[in-house]
Amino acid sequence: MPSTKTLPLVKDSERLESRLKEIPAVPGVYLMRDESDRILYIGKSKKLRNRVRSYFRESQNLSPRIAMMVQQVREIEFIATDTEAEALALEANLVKQHQPYFNVLLKDDKKYPYLCITWSEEYPRIFITRKRRAGSAKDRYYGPYVDTGALRSTLHLIKRIFPLRQRPQPLFKDRPCLNYDIGRCVGVCQGLTSPEEYRKIIQKVAMIFQGRTQELLDILEPQMEEAAEDLNFETAARIRDQIKGLQSLSAGQKVSLPDDTVSRDAIALAADTQHACVQLFQIRAGQLVGRLGFMAEITPQPPVAKEGQELSQLSLSSPPSLGGERGGVEAGAILQRVLEEHYQNVESVEIPSEISVQYELPEAEILADWLSNRKGRKVTILTPQRQTKAELIEMVERNAEYELARMQRLSDRNSQAMEDLAEILDLPEVPRRIEGYDISHIQGSDAVASRVVFIDGLPANQHYRHYKIKNPEIKSGHSDDFASLAEVIGRRFRGLKEEERGKMEDGFSDLEEPQELSNLSSVSHTISDKPDLIMIDGGKGQLSAVVAVLREMNLLEELRVVSLAKQREEIFLPGESLPLQTNSEQPGVQLLRRVRDEAHRFAVSFHRDRRSERMKRSRLDEIPGLGHHRQKQLLAHFRSIDYLRLATPEQLAEVSGIGPRLAQQIYDYFHP
Repeated sequence: MPSTKTLPLVKDSERLESRLKEIPAVPGVYLMRDESDRILYIGKSKKLRNRVRSYFRESQNLSPRIAMMVQQVREIEFIATDTEAEALALEANLVKQHQPYFNVLLKDDKKYPYLCITWSEEYPRIFITRKRRAGSAKDRYYGPYVDTGALRSTLHLIKRIFPLRQRPQPLFKDRPCLNYDIGRCVGVCQGLTSPEEYRKIIQKVAMIFQGRTQELLDILEPQMEEAAEDLNFETAARIRDQIKGLQSLSAGQKVSLPDDTVSRDAIALAADTQHACVQLFQIRAGQLVGRLGFMAEITPQPPVAKEGQELSQLSLSSPPSLGGERGGVEAGAILQRVLEEHYQNVESVEIPSEISVQYELPEAEILADWLSNRKGRKVTILTPQRQTKAELIEMVERNAEYELARMQRLSDRNSQAMEDLAEILDLPEVPRRIEGYDISHIQGSDAVASRVVFIDGLPANQHYRHYKIKNPEIKSGHSDDFASLAEVIGRRFRGLKEEERGKMEDGFSDLEEPQELSNLSSVSHTISDKPDLIMIDGGKGQLSAVVAVLREMNLLEELRVVSLAKQREEIFLPGESLPLQTNSEQPGVQLLRRVRDEAHRFAVSFHRDRRSERMKRSRLDEIPGLGHHRQKQLLAHFRSIDYLRLATPEQLAEVSGIGPRLAQQIYDYFHP
């Protein structure tokens, strides 16, 4: 039995009560830590003690996300502040610094792309990505943008207006590519411009995505006139073309307000009983320059929000229109939290002077003060009721309703598919988490496996995994898909078995659940990553191999596994010689096919990468004295075997770890 000190606070009532009494009922920020002293969550409150205590009330109907967090809390820290505004500013700084896992309210939804500028690199790149905060803390992300096509068109036009780095890696080793010759690039790959000069170009591009296009035009026009006066007509013409290109970016905008000197954001939402779709329109100089989309989960609860409830726990009494006074107040809390999280991740120059909101915010004054301090000038938050600004809010709300309807259609399709699959396989519950496995190789060479995960019928890319097959018997000329699958399944679920054993030792057995956690039993599937269904790409043979290893691990009774054969789309169950009688067009079968196809795609792409890497190294393996590490350094320096073959002994010797003698051996190998 572990010591009391290592137990979560929900299991140690004496220590919990003692800790809660130490927390004052004043404004401030609280930090929740796990047994490894990692920060799980950072929150703020005007009464710290009441807010923290609410997490541990048995009557509190916590959302699955927060319930899972509470079970891991070992320690609570707090920082008292004088005012709520100070608490908000402190929370924003701490969240940005530590980025706790459970502070993510707004889903990093893969359908909404971001634009990234890699300020962490000497020559920053600009690209579109669907993964935020995946790189350095210095990199800047703009978005998420709802209209992917418009974002791609804008970036394409910007790359024509400004001479930007066009490739992540140089095309040639010793000379720039065609983009430099036609003025699309400034020769970044060959260092033909300094990092300082190139960053000035990137700063201009950043102003566009910050909604400061007019400000950029005001900067460029005097530069054009100055260049013309100095008879530098080539520079003046280039700036003139940039100005025309920037003006064309906003030529097709439809939003126009009379006070076009004010920069403003307009935010509204539409919701059902499970989700809130939030739209934020960025309007600068009377024109719409960006449309951002967010999504928040809603847990159905009584309509009155209590002290201590998280944003994701707030319920909406009249979705999707959110009518009524009570509904408006709760929707306002969601809008407030969205604005807080959004403006935490933007630069101060991106904060508008005015924010129009659909519903009154519960802490509008605190938010306005915090934004004003960050911006350095007054920021106004208002709830328009009439005329042009009210019409703008109605337009934003209408777009949020369209997005909600689209998401509902997708959710209904996936729910129908999961229910149909549960009926086909005679499952007690719908399979919310489905894992798919596949093997890829060519006659046993470069054998790999993939695991893909679908949650609620949608791909969950963050849970995808690659596996390199370690079985020494599987090599070029000898393949064994059965043994490969058995190895991968054993590696995947060995950790799950150890995790369950650890929970038994900690007193978290499924048979004897702690009384303090009785209200959390409904989210047990969230605590573990145990799948509701395992799908194997293959027929009876592949399924039998997987069943054998699960039986050996005593997991066959806990995990449901099936296989899907490619040719006839037949579903096989363990112990059954004949496939199930199904229609290939059934929603449940189509869901399994999507999982199977994704697992196949993921495995094949990894196999191709490994095979390509091996083929690049195969010729270098024949050179005596050239080990794996030096091969890696050579390929990193010369980019390809072709460039390496053309290098002189002197150029080869410039690579770290390659002396003159070895350089001559490499040269002699390619020039016998």
